[in-house]
Amino acid sequence: MGLDIILGADALHAPLTGIGRYSYELASQLRQHPDVDRLRYFSHGHWVADPLAALGGQSPSPTAAAPGVQTTPHTAPTLFTRLRSTLSANRAAVRVYQSLMPAISRWRVRGEGQAIFHSPNYLVPPFPGRTVNTVHDLSHVFYPEFHPQARVEFMNLAFGSSLRHTEHVITDTETVRQEFIQHFGWSADKVTAIGLGMDAAYHPRSDAELAPVLAKHGLQPRSYALYVGTIEPRKNIGRLLQAYAQLDPALRKACPLVLAGGKGWKSEDIHRRMEQAANEGWLHYLSYVDQADLPMLYAGARLFAYPSLYEGFGLPIVEAMASGTPVLTSDASCMPEVAGGAAALVNPLDVDDILRGLQRHLGDEAWLRDASAKGLERAANYSWQRCAAETLAVYKAL
Repeated sequence: MGLDIILGADALHAPLTGIGRYSYELASQLRQHPDVDRLRYFSHGHWVADPLAALGGQSPSPTAAAPGVQTTPHTAPTLFTRLRSTLSANRAAVRVYQSLMPAISRWRVRGEGQAIFHSPNYLVPPFPGRTVNTVHDLSHVFYPEFHPQARVEFMNLAFGSSLRHTEHVITDTETVRQEFIQHFGWSADKVTAIGLGMDAAYHPRSDAELAPVLAKHGLQPRSYALYVGTIEPRKNIGRLLQAYAQLDPALRKACPLVLAGGKGWKSEDIHRRMEQAANEGWLHYLSYVDQADLPMLYAGARLFAYPSLYEGFGLPIVEAMASGTPVLTSDASCMPEVAGGAAALVNPLDVDDILRGLQRHLGDEAWLRDASAKGLERAANYSWQRCAAETLAVYKAL
């Protein structure tokens, strides 16, 4: 008999965040796997209809809810999704959410003791069967200053409760696995590291393929350094800007810095510095980029710069490598693990070290060619098929 999986769908709504992308890709793989008899979705205390359909996913084998289970559409965030989105600013909402959700969820999933519940997003509800929880990072534990206070309070309350309902934890990297084991005191055999994957759209492109998209953004192939990600303190954009501002003006003009990502928490000062750099002519801010354009932006860059202070995985590193673009990233957190020797590493806390990395690698054609080749080889280790297969192995071992 195959597996009966209930997947948490909290993040499965447009626009997809990083956790939303993980949830989407995992669901896409599981729903067509021969070892999975049934795949259902649960979000914020409610059964939901197929969320992949609303996101453009095509289901080769539609997955209905259990007989007698009421489902709700999942084409947009529900009331409870909107409630949770207020937690970064409203501490009272933390208490409301925390008091409502366990009771509602416990009622909704009664009688599901033969199923496996997998939360791709930290929070496992009270559940009568086996449970798996994907913990992407522990930034709220080790770097609470990177989050609004109410969000940290919510995570401390809800995550602690969630772990009491969790049988097995999945992390994206061995780095986070070790952090989790050491901080929470879990047995090593109850925590598994499973790397993420990437979309097949990320691969090297010819100049002819790149031209239409790059022209739309005022760019030329191999003539810009790229950062992709949310604009927020944890991503260390401030120090990247400081370092880039010290490059030779001719190099900055020939190879401007391009930032692609939505505005995040506590980014007002960063945006002011970005505006100044744009006025000086060496920075282009593209804000949130259409998903269809992103692979071209990666493939067209001369260098991908990602000096983040802390990550659970750092998927943009792999996306850049798969696109054939050389990578400069941090020597901290999980970045060295993910890069696997195929990227230039710098101290993210040292502006001078970031500057030296940019100076050395933007102009070193031999290194750029070698890093591109090594990056392609490294990226080949990551796929959503592999991620799903290793996740299924965890389910079967419960």
